[in-house]
Amino acid sequence: MIAISLQSGSNGNCLYVETNGVKLLFDAGISSIEAAHRLAAYDRDIRDVNALIISHDHADHVRHAGVYQRRYGLPLYITPKTLHRALARHRLGKLNDVNYFLAGGKLQFGTVSVQTIPSPHDGVDGAVFIVSSDKKCLGIFTDLGHVFNELFSVIPSLDAVFIESNYDPEMLVQGPYPAFLKQRIQGPEGHLSNRESAELLQAGTRLQWACLAHLSENNNSLPIALQTHREIVDENLALFTASRYMPTGILNI
Repeated sequence: MIAISLQSGSNGNCLYVETNGVKLLFDAGISSIEAAHRLAAYDRDIRDVNALIISHDHADHVRHAGVYQRRYGLPLYITPKTLHRALARHRLGKLNDVNYFLAGGKLQFGTVSVQTIPSPHDGVDGAVFIVSSDKKCLGIFTDLGHVFNELFSVIPSLDAVFIESNYDPEMLVQGPYPAFLKQRIQGPEGHLSNRESAELLQAGTRLQWACLAHLSENNNSLPIALQTHREIVDENLALFTASRYMPTGILNI
C-alpha cells in the first residue's frame, strides 16, 4: 500500500491511496489539472483512479469534484446529504456517475475495503476513512471535530495514519482570528490541536508512521507541530507532515 498527500489544508485537500491494483482519491479540494500533474510526477495517471471519495461538504474538500468526474471520468462516492449540501453551496456542475454511501458503512473495491466512520466535524454528514488490504490498514483522519471514542478503538488496528494536527492553542489564542472563529476551531465540531493529535497517536501500538495533516497556516507551524508530537509519541514512530502547497512524496506501508 502506498499513499501520497497531494495537498492538505484549508486551501485544498486531496489524497491518493493505491493498493492491490486499486487506486483511490480522497477529496477534490485542489484543481483537477493540478491533481493530475502532481500524480504524473510519480508516474500515476489520474484517469486510472477507480473512485473519488468525498469526506464532507466543505469547499476545501469537494469544490472541484464535478470537474474531476467530467474531465477524467472518475466515479464519485459521496453521502446523499453531503452531495445535497455541496450542490447548494458550490458549483459542481453536471454529475453523471454518483455512488452513494452512508457514513458508518463500508465501500468495497475488489479486495480493498474502505470503512467510513461518521465525524463530528461541522460538515452536514462528514466521514473519515480506514483503507484496508492484505492485512494493512491506513487511517485518513482529518476534520475530526474532536477526539471521539471510536478513534481510540480503531487507532490500534492501523499501520499508518494521516491525522489532523490543526493548531497550537497558544498561537490560536494570540492570533488574528475573530473570537467566534477561534471558538469554532477549538469547539467540539472544529479541529484537533497538536497535543490532541499526539495523545491520540499514543494508542497506535502498531503504527509504522503518522503524517500530520491539515495544519493551519496562521495558528500552527511545522516545527511546533513536530515538537509537540515528539514530546508525547513513541520516539520510534516515524512522523511526516502534509504540506499545504505540495505533495508528500510516496509513503509506503
